[in-house]
Amino acid sequence: MLNAAHITQKLSHKENLNVVVLTGAGISAESGISTFRDADGLWQSHSIEELATPEGFKANPDLVYHFYNQRRMQIMDKQTLPNPAHMALSKLEVALGTGFTLITQNVDNLHEKGGVKRVLHMHGSLLSEKCVVSDKSRQITHDLNAQSGCDCCEIPQHMRPDIVWFGEMPYYMNDIECSLNSADLFVSIGTSGNVYPAAGFVQLARHCGAYCVELNLEPSEGKSLFDEHHTGKASLLVPAFVERLLSLRQYNKHL
Repeated sequence: MLNAAHITQKLSHKENLNVVVLTGAGISAESGISTFRDADGLWQSHSIEELATPEGFKANPDLVYHFYNQRRMQIMDKQTLPNPAHMALSKLEVALGTGFTLITQNVDNLHEKGGVKRVLHMHGSLLSEKCVVSDKSRQITHDLNAQSGCDCCEIPQHMRPDIVWFGEMPYYMNDIECSLNSADLFVSIGTSGNVYPAAGFVQLARHCGAYCVELNLEPSEGKSLFDEHHTGKASLLVPAFVERLLSLRQYNKHL
């Protein structure tokens, strides 16, 4: 699975290991989470511009509300459960504590369901809404519609899905950059590597001296930037990766 010799050589001198993990749609697909393109099988006739841009929301808010309400309903279903990959990352967080940073491009809550306490949702969350005027957000479990109003403005304003749409700035970029600057190990899981700024994370981590590993169903466009890349299902690759990493970490403590 992991190249034990290379990682041990790279990280054996580290008393406190800093690991940064980036996850994409591939880690949630095995839990039945639909991707943007095939969500509910009903959205193939609609473009990304209609459903995931500020302009699309302005042109047809009811369509956009309905799309994200359907997706929210899916992740709130009791049968939508985290898979072994999500739970393995929770185990890694427990072992590493503050030395672990999880960044996700996903807007579902499967990492939290799997036990991870701190998740940087760089593209927002289906379980959050925000005011179109103040940008203040709040947690939700209910449907959104044109009558949804904020409680932060003197005159209640419309609420929108708290999702980072195309053309908008992802969240937590300062925190993410700081984490990548100090990473000893960067791991990319289930992401295509063709959407920026996330696609550039491996370059920054590599520039700052991190050992970089890709775990993906298929090699990403940035495959050549990783020190190692392994293909297969996340539910199999990630638990095996975590177990080997924790074994190496235990070994390093005894060097």
